[in-house]
Amino acid sequence: MKKFAELQYVRPDMEKIFARVSGDIAVLKEAKNYEEFRNAYMDYVEADTELETSKTVAHIRNTINLLDEFYEAEMVYFNSQMPKYEILKKEMGEVIVASPFKAEMEKEFGAILIQNMEAQKQLSDESIVDDQVKEAELVSRFMKTQAAATVEFKGEQIGNYGLLKIMQSTDRAERKEAFEAWAKLYEGIAPTLEEVYDGLVKVRAGMAKKLGFKSFIPMGYLRRRRFDYTEKELEVFRKQVREVVVPAAAKLYERQKEALGIDTLYYYDESIASPSGNPVPIGDKEYLVGEAQKMYRELSKESGEFFDFMMEHELFDLDSKHGKRAGGYCTTLPQYHAPFIFSNFNGTDADVNVLTHEAGHAFAGFTAAKYQKTPELCHSTSEINEIHSMSMELWTYPWMENFFGDKAEEYRREHLADALMKIPYMLCVDEYQHKVFENPEMTTMERRAVWSGLEKIYMPWRNYAGNEFLESGAFWIKQQHIFLYPFYYVDYAMAQMGAFEFYTKMKEDRKAAWADYYKLCAAGGSMGYFDLLKYSGLHKVLEDGSVKIILKGEFEELGL
Repeated sequence: MKKFAELQYVRPDMEKIFARVSGDIAVLKEAKNYEEFRNAYMDYVEADTELETSKTVAHIRNTINLLDEFYEAEMVYFNSQMPKYEILKKEMGEVIVASPFKAEMEKEFGAILIQNMEAQKQLSDESIVDDQVKEAELVSRFMKTQAAATVEFKGEQIGNYGLLKIMQSTDRAERKEAFEAWAKLYEGIAPTLEEVYDGLVKVRAGMAKKLGFKSFIPMGYLRRRRFDYTEKELEVFRKQVREVVVPAAAKLYERQKEALGIDTLYYYDESIASPSGNPVPIGDKEYLVGEAQKMYRELSKESGEFFDFMMEHELFDLDSKHGKRAGGYCTTLPQYHAPFIFSNFNGTDADVNVLTHEAGHAFAGFTAAKYQKTPELCHSTSEINEIHSMSMELWTYPWMENFFGDKAEEYRREHLADALMKIPYMLCVDEYQHKVFENPEMTTMERRAVWSGLEKIYMPWRNYAGNEFLESGAFWIKQQHIFLYPFYYVDYAMAQMGAFEFYTKMKEDRKAAWADYYKLCAAGGSMGYFDLLKYSGLHKVLEDGSVKIILKGEFEELGL
């Protein structure tokens, strides 16, 4: 494989791909034996792998610079073609599910492959092709609007990430000033973002209706391959978070207020844990990446091999720059079994978190590719995938001196507390989305009122210092998952429980814990959510009482 920047991108000829996959389907229908059947399926896998790799290269380069007209046009092309391709994949799945060779396919590739095909059957239809194109256009509009947003601050135009860094200043007046600018930035783009979201809600609800779902909620769950539970079971987890985690987080925020020596903890104080300021990395990007390479070599043979591969092929884009998409992600170039990490470094501890969290995703995908027969089986649902990443954050604790010097212990303590304190917000985001799709005709202000009410339940400590825009319930618009990946956010909270369990195991026996963790990574998406939890010895967080059991060790360490 070449370095990522050297990879040549050529737009796939979708007509040829359609013809090739149609030919594979024809062979599947007429196959006389399993070998013939399997060969046709694997030819489809090869074609799909090549297509997904080209699409991912275009996607990465588009998100690196949303102002690049060439790659924007390529994403418009893919957005217009992929719904038709999904219908073809649906037909293939229908043929396989109805085939006399279904049992042999299931035996070789696992039951989850058949479940995925059955889900595809319910999610693809000619009637929603135009809606899917519209959804993709709205998502693109959201990303461009957010990426281009700046506001004047102390005489210069500054974006979201720059302001978030200043909101960690030890000078409270400066934090407040940055917070007010941050709120103003989002207030400026709120009309556009809320219009986009209204369009997304309506188009998604419309697709669900056309496909015969009672609402977008079950359709959204099926999109996320949630085969093991429904919104009813998820409420068991929400209830545990409200009863166990919210009070614990409230105590931690009260401690933070006392440590800062302030009478009232405002939102702009939440991101700083002590008067001396948060631990910050002791080096620049090159230093951090170099230290990460040393760390992963020392952590294990497997992780060292993984990070050396990432370095050799320059599979990162980490700098924050104008026109770049917000946030961070890890994706995969399946043709090369190569992960790619995207982020926006801003000189805070979040930069180190990227090199552990996103690297956890990348390590899992790199590992699964060694053991799974198809790219589809290399990645599970996000409730599992986020266990990989959040656990890696904890696996790397012993090396934090290399990144934070004498502030390393402070970083570990604050990171562990922060992991717990974020969970209520995750559940707030999740319940908000459910309420939105229970009533997709709500107005903008009705949606804000829903958010405001949920904040009082999940984050009773939240105080916006009289900012009318945020107090109206507009904070949710900053959460890109709500726009891009409906119902993907509670997964972080569920996965954090698995990471906490691994952390407890690490403290008891690191070698045995690593063996279980590696086993989970290697399994990829070859089993369902509940089966993967059982396979790696983790609790089901949807069972009442499990959260209290899982958090026992963390509560003791944090003195709760």
